[in-house]
Amino acid sequence: MEHPHRPAASLQRLTDIAPLSGVLSLPSGPRSGAALLCFLHGHGEAQPMDAVSAMTMHGPLNPQSAVDAEGLALPFVVVAPQLPVAGDHWHVQADRIADLVQEIEARHGTDPAHRYLAGFSFGGNGVFDLAHRQPGFWSALWSVDPTRIPEPDLTAPLWLSVGSRARLVVSTSVQRLGSTELAADAVDAPDGVARVHLDQGEDHVETAQRAFADARIYRWLLRQRREGRGSR
Repeated sequence: MEHPHRPAASLQRLTDIAPLSGVLSLPSGPRSGAALLCFLHGHGEAQPMDAVSAMTMHGPLNPQSAVDAEGLALPFVVVAPQLPVAGDHWHVQADRIADLVQEIEARHGTDPAHRYLAGFSFGGNGVFDLAHRQPGFWSALWSVDPTRIPEPDLTAPLWLSVGSRARLVVSTSVQRLGSTELAADAVDAPDGVARVHLDQGEDHVETAQRAFADARIYRWLLRQRREGRGSR
């Protein structure tokens, strides 16, 4: 697969890093001190689908993503693990994903203070599941069109991108999380005003396409810093 904004050599398969398969994307510039973004995929991208094809279908490694949009080149190391079996069970891999993230930090010198977790669909559910199991581990969370209403009491800043025709009950999520709805055409998101930003999109897949191409959300992530909120 050709990536118009990302050299093919920047994508590496996860083979010798962890038991999980998946893809690692390294920026062309300096990696030391870079932010790390971990992406959790949805139902259809689990094994046995080819890892590179699966991880570039949706999310930050899609060729149309703002991570490498022309003229932007946001400084993320992106890791996208792949589930061995499809399903809504990212929580089973929570410890392995934490170990994988820390191994990448050790190898490539990424900054643990800028450690972000994103996911789409079942992966959006996984964002909440991992965050509850790993309080203080992630600097910020980004869930795109999850299929379950999230539980409250998250300790990290959260951006919730939800499609206006999605299955998720938006009003219930707003009430449960205490969110602030941010207009889709807003120039930027406020900091320190609300813990959750709700971004209306389209249907399930269209929301992912819109969200992961939205540069302001990546900029918002980079402004969130983990200040010793966890022991790992």
